Amino acid sequence: MNKMRIALAGLLAPAALMLASPSVAQQYPDKPIRLVIPFPPGGGTDFLGRVVAKGLGSGKGWNVVPENRAGAGGTVGLASVARAQPDGYELILAQIDNMVIAPEVYKQINYDSTKDFAPVGLVGETPLVIVTRDGSPFPTLKHVVEQGKRQPGSINYASPGAGTITHLAGELFQQVAGIKMQHVPYRGSGPAMADLLGGQVPLMFTSIPSAFSQIQSGKVRALAVTSLTRSPLLPDVPTVAESGYKDFDVRVWYGLVAPAKTPPAVLEKLSGELNQMLKAKEVVDAIAAQGAEPRPVTPAEFREIIQADIRKWRPVVQAAGVQAQ
Repeated sequence: MNKMRIALAGLLAPAALMLASPSVAQQYPDKPIRLVIPFPPGGGTDFLGRVVAKGLGSGKGWNVVPENRAGAGGTVGLASVARAQPDGYELILAQIDNMVIAPEVYKQINYDSTKDFAPVGLVGETPLVIVTRDGSPFPTLKHVVEQGKRQPGSINYASPGAGTITHLAGELFQQVAGIKMQHVPYRGSGPAMADLLGGQVPLMFTSIPSAFSQIQSGKVRALAVTSLTRSPLLPDVPTVAESGYKDFDVRVWYGLVAPAKTPPAVLEKLSGELNQMLKAKEVVDAIAAQGAEPRPVTPAEFREIIQADIRKWRPVVQAAGVQAQ
């Protein structure tokens, strides 16, 4: 009899949770929500995180508290949120680097992006930009490819770090263009930009915000952006696809995720408030200041974006033999 009761309880428990989920969502949130920003204060991700913390549920009086929890390219913060209570009161602003790239590059990482998180929605996405210094021998991307084919390995390209999306964008470009370049990793975009301007490296893959002021000043020339469509911040700069490499599309996205097993009704409520926030002009303008554009999606659509990017970048990492340093 006891065994039968235990078995029956096991069968009824999931149904009870499903029934309870809507009532949980109706009461949610009844206390502050912690939004983990997995990078130090002052950077672009920190800025976006604070925009989200201020705007999420603001019309309904939600209290979202940003908390910087930095380390190892954002993976420390993600690992901590993966172990948090799945109640909707601890979220994290993830990005493609730490959700998709890091698990493919780092040998040991304390979370599984496909199993340990429940996607909420995207905040925004932005292309990268390929830049060279003014006066370099590469007036266009075509000239880069021509030299790369004529003298394989003769071109060095900088990125803000090994095993990042900027690094892998360079690896993917080599694969589709049929050329070989040498990657020179730096610890951040600042040192990489300094060497680009100084002539130590002729080419750099980087984010638009990190190069925008130098592009505007004329010290740096933007050869191409990596999205399928042109960037509103750089409307005169062609895409890589326009330069002859159809379907080349590399975008950095930022999105909210919660711990796995967060009640679906809570995720839907969070997603609805996030997408409502992304309609506000002040939020759109703040995201645009980071070179990004809002992209409202459902939790299911965000999950598919993550899975599609894993399928896309895993073979690139493997073919290039990329390892974090």
